[in-house]
Amino acid sequence: PECTILVLVIYYFLLDSLMRTLGNIIWNFPFLGFVTAAIVFLIGLLFVVTIIAAPIGLGLIQYSKFLLLPFSYDMVSKSELEGEADKNILWQTYGLILKSVYIIFLGIPMAIVTLIQIIGCFCSVIGIPVAIVMAKSLGTLLQPVGKVCVDHSVAQALLVEQGRNQLQSMNNLSLIHI
Repeated sequence: PECTILVLVIYYFLLDSLMRTLGNIIWNFPFLGFVTAAIVFLIGLLFVVTIIAAPIGLGLIQYSKFLLLPFSYDMVSKSELEGEADKNILWQTYGLILKSVYIIFLGIPMAIVTLIQIIGCFCSVIGIPVAIVMAKSLGTLLQPVGKVCVDHSVAQALLVEQGRNQLQSMNNLSLIHI
C-alpha cells in the first residue's frame, strides 16, 4: 500500500510537470508569448531607467518573467512573502500617486490589449488554458508595484499557509463565542 501511494504521488508530479511544460511550449510558440514578455520587459526597463517610476518598472520586469513561463510561475505580492509592507506614510503616498498615473496612462491600455489577446485565445480550443492564465494575471498588469514572480510551488505553499492562518483565526473566534 505505501509503495502504491508513492507511485501515485510520483506519477502526479510527473504528469503535472509535463502538463506545465506543454502549456509553456504552446504559450510561447503558436501564441508568441515570448513577444508579449519581451514587450512588457522593455516597457519595464524604460520605467526603471526613469528612476522615478522604478517600482512600476521592477514589477513589470517580474511580470515579463511570468509571461515567459506562465504555467510554471505565479505572481504574488511581496508582502505575502516578506510579511507586512512598509508603513511609511510618505512612501505610501508616493506609491498611490505613481499607481494612479500608471493605471490611467499605461495600465488600462495594456489591460485592453491583454483582453483582446484573451478573447483571441478563447476562440481556439487549444488557447483556452492560455487565456485563463492571462486572465488571472490581469491584476498584476494593472498593479505591478510590489509583485514578485515565484515558482508555482512557492505560490501553492503561500496559499496553504494563508488557509491555515484563516482556519486558526476561525477556530480562535469559535472558542471565544463558546
